[in-house]
Amino acid sequence: MIYRVTLNGKVYEVEVEKGEAMIKAEFDAAAPAPAPAAPAPQSVAAPAAPVASAPSGSASAVVAPMPGNINAVKVASGQAVKKGDVLIILEAMKMENEIVAPKDGKIGQVFVQKGATVSTGAPLVEVL
Repeated sequence: MIYRVTLNGKVYEVEVEKGEAMIKAEFDAAAPAPAPAAPAPQSVAAPAAPVASAPSGSASAVVAPMPGNINAVKVASGQAVKKGDVLIILEAMKMENEIVAPKDGKIGQVFVQKGATVSTGAPLVEVL
């Protein structure tokens, strides 16, 4: 069964087969998408964690390179990090990906929590 889901201004076309969901297409939403004919099962899409405002000044946001689930958050606000330190473990396509610090600095804000689902380009942490 194919569903259209609008989330954060993007429309996702999701195919669900035998309890597994796969994104078939993704595009920007010009207008609100019509409601699906049948409600999607709760197991298809978990609610995304609220995203805080984008970082400002000399801070740089570390963003999700691909859609996936947050398996672990290895840092906290105020923590000092060095370039290459693991910040987040992102599971995508049944593989765990280490998201690392792009530079030396201090963690300003953590935008996600364990168990959250993120899209490509979603801010994960702020490095000051």
